[in-house]
Amino acid sequence: MRMLDDLMPFLAMVTVQLGYAGMNFTSKLALDSGMKPLVLVAYRQMFATLATIPFAYFIEWKTRPKITWPILFQIFLCSITGATGNQVLYFVGLENSTPTIGCALTNILPAITFVLAVIFRQEYVGIKTKPGQAKVFGTIMCVGGAMVLSFYHGKTFGIPNSSIHWKYAEKMSEENSGNKSNLILGSIAIIASSISWAAWVIIQTKLSKKFPAPYTCTTLMCLISSIMCSVIGLIVERKRAAWKLNATIRLVSALYSGIVCSALAFCLIVWSIQRKGPLYVSVFSPLLLVIVAIVSWALFQEKLFIGTAIGSVFIVTGLYAVLWGKDKELKPDNVTVEPELTKDAESGDLGQQQLFCARSNGNIHHVEG
Repeated sequence: MRMLDDLMPFLAMVTVQLGYAGMNFTSKLALDSGMKPLVLVAYRQMFATLATIPFAYFIEWKTRPKITWPILFQIFLCSITGATGNQVLYFVGLENSTPTIGCALTNILPAITFVLAVIFRQEYVGIKTKPGQAKVFGTIMCVGGAMVLSFYHGKTFGIPNSSIHWKYAEKMSEENSGNKSNLILGSIAIIASSISWAAWVIIQTKLSKKFPAPYTCTTLMCLISSIMCSVIGLIVERKRAAWKLNATIRLVSALYSGIVCSALAFCLIVWSIQRKGPLYVSVFSPLLLVIVAIVSWALFQEKLFIGTAIGSVFIVTGLYAVLWGKDKELKPDNVTVEPELTKDAESGDLGQQQLFCARSNGNIHHVEG
């Protein structure tokens, strides 16, 4: 029975990472077909709203707190940062780079969140302690890895081409070859996406204490984001052709990312955290990078650059350093609270609710530790 209790969360998190990998590929193909990031996010949020409404209604209709105007305003801010800003920027980055680079760069999220939490006085550095030193070291490694991955590519590894050929992916790649992509712009957009997501973590942390209804919060965030992206998208993309889902991959991408990544994955993550805690969920993040790198090589004929590999190693090392420091810091024997931060800690800030575990990649996850 104990083995089953350990196995089920493990399988759940592997399923989540596989789902995210699929989202990266379907979204990349949709973008290569000419679909604009704003349009993709608008459709994705529409489907995500429809997919999460049943959970919000049937699970939380008896326990849901009253939605006041201040709460609604915070949900609006969460929608701007965690849904619209995060996802649009990520898809702009994915459009100008590769799924492997996108997945590698999103692993800097815990480091960025740590920096913002320190700035907003929700986190204490504790530089004289080992956990504090680990977090600082991890942050430096993540930033350094992001810089290497963004601005240095180097030679390609001498890995032979895959014998598997996905004709549809090759066709999309050929059709998109005329469109100029900018790897530096793509990397910067993905980093900006992680910053937007980290800002969401800061806002969501306080909101979680006042409004502990994750499914309702997610549904409202998706709804607001879908309206926001639709209005802005209709202003920017006025041609009817830009909004047509006549290409199968566009419909599949919008449905898949909305239902699988914003609804199913969310439920699996919440379920896993309830049984294993937020840190357990966090350690599966690099698995997505491995899956995407292998599939990109096998099906998309993607070349692996030395800079990408070095940057990814730096980022993953930094990720685990930050998570290790946070884990040690939360243990009773290692908790060090600065006097000025005592009030914040009692209010339920990052010390009590760890939101590092949610993947970015444009996936909305309200997580309570």
